[in-house]
Amino acid sequence: MLNVLESIPYNDQTMGRRQLVSEKHLLLLQIALKPGQVVPTHNANSNVHLLVLQGSIDVTLNDAPYQAGSGSLLAVALGTSMQIRNTQAHNATFLVIKTPNPSEIKTAQLK
Repeated sequence: MLNVLESIPYNDQTMGRRQLVSEKHLLLLQIALKPGQVVPTHNANSNVHLLVLQGSIDVTLNDAPYQAGSGSLLAVALGTSMQIRNTQAHNATFLVIKTPNPSEIKTAQLK
């Protein structure tokens, strides 16, 4: 058993990241951002849900801004351009829930 609120993977240099589950129909990651850290802009490679566990994150989806605080769940469709930032003074951690696992999605679907 793993408690996602223990040993949160914060990193002083860059975003922290750990893989929690990797199965055919699910990839579950935990991301940890210290103040000022960013998840670089990229396109969602699966259907994604972001679940904020602690803190607050600023999320940009296809140029539309959202702020998500502790307990917030944000859906992100396959192929959506996204960037995530911690602009607050406190650490933030969130789960990235991808269904299906991106390894199951054909490259053609991402174009």
